[in-house]
Amino acid sequence: MHRNDRLSLQRIDRLSRDRLVAAMYRDRAALTIEAWEVPGEPVPFAEAVAAAYAPFEVGTRWGRPWGTVWFHVTGEVPAGWHDAPGTEVELCVDLGFDASAPGFQAEALVFRPDGSIVKAIEPRNAMVPIESATVDLYIEAASNPSVAGTFTFAPTPLGDPATAGTDPLYRLQTLELGLLDREVWELTQDIWTLRGLVDQLDPDRTRHARVLAALGRAVDALDPDDPAGTATAARAELAGVLASPAAASSHRITAVGHAHIDSAWLWPVRETVRKVARTFSNVLDLIERDDDFVFAASSAQQYAWIKQHYPDLFARIVTAVQAGRFVPVGGMWVESDTNMPGSEALARQFVEGKRFFLEEFGVEPLEVWLPDSFGYSAALPQIIAEAGSRWFLTQKISWNETNRMPHHTFLWEGIDGTRVFTHFPPVDTYNSELSGAELARAERQFGEKADAGSSLAPFGWGDGGGGPTREMIAAARRTADLEGSPKVRLGSPAQFFSDAEAEYAAPPVWSGELYLEYHRGAYSAQARTKRGNRRSEHLLRAAELWATLATARTGAPYPAERLRSLWQTVLLQQFHDILPGTSIAWVHQQAEAEYARVAAELGDIIDTSLQTLTGPGERELTANAAPVPLAGSAALGVAATVRTAPLRVRADDDTWVFNHPRITWTLDARGRVIGGHDRIADRELVDPDRPAGVLQLFRDTPREWDAWNIDSEDTTVCTELADADEVRPTDDGVGLIVRRSFGASRIEQEFRVDAATGALDITVRADWHERQKMLKLAFPLQLRAEQTESEIQFGHLTRSVHANTSWDAAKFETVAHRWLRLAEGAYGVSIANDASYGHDVHHGAGPSGGRHTVARVTLVRAPLFPDPGSDQGAHEFRVSVLPGADVSEAVAQGFRLNLPATTVRGASPVAPALEVDDPGVVVEAVKLADDGSGDVIVRLYEARGSRRRATIRPGFAWTEVAQTDLLERPAQGEVVRSATPTAAAGSAGFTVQLERFQLTTVRIRR
Repeated sequence: MHRNDRLSLQRIDRLSRDRLVAAMYRDRAALTIEAWEVPGEPVPFAEAVAAAYAPFEVGTRWGRPWGTVWFHVTGEVPAGWHDAPGTEVELCVDLGFDASAPGFQAEALVFRPDGSIVKAIEPRNAMVPIESATVDLYIEAASNPSVAGTFTFAPTPLGDPATAGTDPLYRLQTLELGLLDREVWELTQDIWTLRGLVDQLDPDRTRHARVLAALGRAVDALDPDDPAGTATAARAELAGVLASPAAASSHRITAVGHAHIDSAWLWPVRETVRKVARTFSNVLDLIERDDDFVFAASSAQQYAWIKQHYPDLFARIVTAVQAGRFVPVGGMWVESDTNMPGSEALARQFVEGKRFFLEEFGVEPLEVWLPDSFGYSAALPQIIAEAGSRWFLTQKISWNETNRMPHHTFLWEGIDGTRVFTHFPPVDTYNSELSGAELARAERQFGEKADAGSSLAPFGWGDGGGGPTREMIAAARRTADLEGSPKVRLGSPAQFFSDAEAEYAAPPVWSGELYLEYHRGAYSAQARTKRGNRRSEHLLRAAELWATLATARTGAPYPAERLRSLWQTVLLQQFHDILPGTSIAWVHQQAEAEYARVAAELGDIIDTSLQTLTGPGERELTANAAPVPLAGSAALGVAATVRTAPLRVRADDDTWVFNHPRITWTLDARGRVIGGHDRIADRELVDPDRPAGVLQLFRDTPREWDAWNIDSEDTTVCTELADADEVRPTDDGVGLIVRRSFGASRIEQEFRVDAATGALDITVRADWHERQKMLKLAFPLQLRAEQTESEIQFGHLTRSVHANTSWDAAKFETVAHRWLRLAEGAYGVSIANDASYGHDVHHGAGPSGGRHTVARVTLVRAPLFPDPGSDQGAHEFRVSVLPGADVSEAVAQGFRLNLPATTVRGASPVAPALEVDDPGVVVEAVKLADDGSGDVIVRLYEARGSRRRATIRPGFAWTEVAQTDLLERPAQGEVVRSATPTAAAGSAGFTVQLERFQLTTVRIRR
């Protein structure tokens, strides 16, 4: 930019900052202020309004961390204010805001004396319209601490109420009436839009010169001593350049009002409830004042909170939804993580989310809205389609640290071949303010500009920042058709997607997972939260199965509402900052408490159902809720207990040996696995010079985003915990105990061999007290694996082991569910786990390393931000290794560790709920239909990765079978091929034919 241009812009900026802002309000008037500090947790309005208030002065400090202060403001609007032309009377509030992001500090909600909500107060939306002659308002002010600060990632005690302190955080700066000069405000918006445009224009082009000249003339027309009296003249100088239309080829942006609100993160769930109320009240105020504004909000859970805690506000939302102005999007219970939730859990995110929107509003979102989750499972396209949705939107992949995604609008193809129309907003933010820089970036970065010309821009302050503002809407109006800028229209996601599909008939295809090259530590942070999720998912599966069978066999009542509530609790914890372990201590403490409650309630449902099924008695029985045979019991049923002699460990010179008919395992005197001989294949899997089952300690000091990230440089140097404090047989003689110590921590490994399969089970019990360290369990194997197969929802994902390309090299830490399998041709080794998600697989180091493959399971980390006490204390992990395993055996090992058969007492066995004649077809869920009909719903999928046909025999009387979608609505398909029902339960079956990794839901009418 030329020197004279820079000087002109400095003059414009200075005058705008010093004169226009100060002149925004023609006059101000004081109010009477009283305050009441809530002694504990937040209280409802009815309790607050009845409290004893004391006088309070502007300039006084208020608000302990996580506290609440109610301000009561009263007074009279000065005579003549409401009659002054070109003005608006407003309550002006500054709670003590700083310059940091608006969603990370104090916030407030404003009530009338009757308890109705007016709107919220936020740092960038700090006014309340006053339309009466008197003022009488109650302001619920939350003194939320800025845990993030300026995101320096320094450890802070503020994330836990027990350590946050009690000193007040804020000082009330402003609480008074102001007389807004509308013309000065409009001039400010004109200048803001054109000033942002100038920075994006070529300084050597005509448009730049003309806009800059118009700004200069406007400044000349503005009297610094009388902005109000000269604002109209200044605006006149800008009218011409604002009216100059955009080129016909300009990029088109659909601006969607939005406010990304994390359901928990640097604040607890209880504060999210209030953040949502504040933002939604702001949005409703805008909707009532602007005819074109459309707002989109996801997460049925957030709407459910409003219905529960703010019913009057919810009623207003219902009206706005019916008018098409307040648009539910996403169709999920929360904006969940998609890498770690299990198959049925990710399906239930859509089932519960869509059901809420259909029941409460009569609308069904067709777009999946996940702008901020940390990568996207390759199973998601099929789940989206099975839920009845059509489109997918995310923003987060733009955070990739190595490779840039080549597309912004494309078809995303999942593991089964399902394709979903997908959009990455090139504006590169889900908190846009529609600035000139953002709009120009969207046009510049749009990857499909040769064939398409439209994108979506979500605008509004998120995370409690208050959502869209009147200033943002003003920016949208000024850029609707403005030369030098993309064309902006206010609209809905559905409008964008429908138009984008119509203009782009043959978009490119991206196949496989949308792996985020960042935030890889989220697979392993807060291990107790992750264990709680995994345990809850499997208990829910068992509870639904046994309750369904009890109803079908005995007519016992089905606990539908109880199960639904428990599912919703677990789904909430799968939010993309809870399950990934990236929230403050308070959030994870609550999550662990919720998991304990869920486990207790599900245990009660399971026990009651099994007692009903087996009848009173003392016979020892084995209940197996897994879809594969376990412990000598049939799948999905209860069998007589079969005792199998456990495999004992024996000492052999300086080694310990488990000698199984399938595999011989040998450990050295320090408790390291130095032999794993597959007797069936006659091959040795472990090189004694490269022991397996070893604990490896890594530095964990990411450059930023501590709990979120694992950096590649921290994975290159490790300390092997080889020395043992003690090595001895277990008291029953069937296992080996190895105790190790390092730093301030103690680790116990227990080695046992599964008598049925020969798999080596390693239980790791850690008393963990390290900081910024990461513990992995490593398995160097004499195996040349070119690829790994990692379990994801409804199938598995194949990844390359090599790092030939930057895309492969970036995947140095990946996610798997219950198992991964190393494949050398047809031969494979499965590594299953009961609570872990993070893994890394690579070829060995050194000249001979290419013949070795090293697989490691990440057990526990110790980041300092946002929870400085992250993961301290006791943990338990179980990992199992099975040589010679095919995919079906890997699946079975995953179920053996995560849903083990349990011993019960009763009168008699219980025949399986279902029998499936092909182990490649896996039953994922058995439940009663949500419509109360008593029909049985079965969700199943093809697990091996090839087309197959299976016969399914229900263990109860049935009349017909139909294919449905995830919401149990009739679906068109070719899955159910034949059905031959009879009156006798289990005497006939029906056939299903599934494509590769296809999931399907069938309704069996009883």
